[in-house]
Amino acid sequence: MNVRSWIPAAALAAALGLAACGKQEEAPAAAAPPVMVAPAESLRIEDRIEATGELRAQNAAAVASQVAGQVTRLARDEGDAVAADEIVIEIDPERRQLEVESARAMIAQADAQAAEAARELSRMEKLHAQGVAADAKLDQVRTQLRLAKSSRDAAQAQLGMAERSLRDSNVRAPFAGLVARRFVSEGEFVQPGQKLFDLVALDPIEVEFHLPERDSSRVAQGASVAVRVAPFPDEVFEAKVSVVSPTIDPQTRTLRVKALLPNGDGRLRPGLFARADLGVAVRENVPMIPQEAVLQRADGAVAFRLEGDRVERRSLKLGAYHEGRVEVVEGLAPGDLVVVRGQDKLVDGSPVSVRDAQGAPRGGVAAGGEATAAAEQRR
Repeated sequence: MNVRSWIPAAALAAALGLAACGKQEEAPAAAAPPVMVAPAESLRIEDRIEATGELRAQNAAAVASQVAGQVTRLARDEGDAVAADEIVIEIDPERRQLEVESARAMIAQADAQAAEAARELSRMEKLHAQGVAADAKLDQVRTQLRLAKSSRDAAQAQLGMAERSLRDSNVRAPFAGLVARRFVSEGEFVQPGQKLFDLVALDPIEVEFHLPERDSSRVAQGASVAVRVAPFPDEVFEAKVSVVSPTIDPQTRTLRVKALLPNGDGRLRPGLFARADLGVAVRENVPMIPQEAVLQRADGAVAFRLEGDRVERRSLKLGAYHEGRVEVVEGLAPGDLVVVRGQDKLVDGSPVSVRDAQGAPRGGVAAGGEATAAAEQRR
């Protein structure tokens, strides 16, 4: 091979390589993705505190039998109103009365035996003092007296049990209310513990509902609650908060609340679905951003905050939603600029080009790769 011909060829290849490298260096960087931003603002918002719940009886009891026996009378039936301590069902009270009289007769018999034993002891003590009665005989009579007194005590206890059974045979309402359901019929034999009837108190009636934990500080005992139910859509029933749970449910992150509302006419019934309205709460200086700025990721809600010509990924803790905006509890401060469009493919530290609503560079300033291209053109 001719050395002279090889040298120009090598020089030509080197020159072409340098030219190619120069072209690569002069190529502009990839253009930054265009985005639109909006500020986080401090706003005054009005929150209407609403919840759904259910009407419940303030008092409800499943009344069961305390004694065994036959149901001899149904004094009240399903749907009847009863007063506190009123008889609802009788379970053979006549038989219980006979047991009471028998127990009283046993007490009388035990009293007679005890009196006889006392007289015998007095006589035996005199004979013993005269040396006529032996010590063993005196001890025997004393034992008989103790046995007689014990029998009297047992008879007295038996009388107490019989009187208790007599009272329990007249099954009474533990509180004023309505007989919601009856489970036995007249003539049926029942056992202790068997359910006889359900009793509910409807005036006042309770509405129970749950509030999100962010609203837990806005309710207190005595607060007014407007209640609506489906059967009476045009009426609003006024209630007062009676119970505020001292703890937040760890599973649902909600607070249990009860309110009492008058129900003298009995129109409101347990089990009805109810809507509770606690009114409006006004909050000042609440940091809020447009909802479209928020992305849901595996680690929760995030947004991209503008830092110069790049963005910073921020994890957010959100609060209330209001008119297209969402409250930022943690993660951003008022005045921060957040990306509201074009953020789907951004990552932490991505360069961006901020645009206005017409798509033009915001303020005539380009960012990222566009800034590099503009600088090259000016050269």
